[in-house]
Amino acid sequence: MGKKPPLSLAGRTLRWSFADGPTAGHTYEHTFNPDGTVVWHDIEGEKQKKPKAEPETAPKAPTRYASFEVGPGLDLVSYLSEAGYTLTVLVNSNNGQLHGFASSAKEWYPVTGKSEPVG
Repeated sequence: MGKKPPLSLAGRTLRWSFADGPTAGHTYEHTFNPDGTVVWHDIEGEKQKKPKAEPETAPKAPTRYASFEVGPGLDLVSYLSEAGYTLTVLVNSNNGQLHGFASSAKEWYPVTGKSEPVG
């Protein structure tokens, strides 16, 4: 593996609400770990889930991310989810806005939304 990717969001947890794209209307909480992994979950989905009868058999591989501080309060972040989508967004901490792109091998969507810190 090459050099360590930039991790300007390391140690932060952000809640992202998407206005459009494949996840329009959903809010996700993202935790950006200092080890270069990101963990996220759908806030609304957690409220609607029923308890599972059986535990998952195979653990998920960690999702790697990179984030660059491109200006004061502006972070560009990207990761490839296990669902096959690459999410690349500019997080504007100055005004709480998100702008970016979600793409797969066959689909591409511009996305916008809101970002707020958690905790």
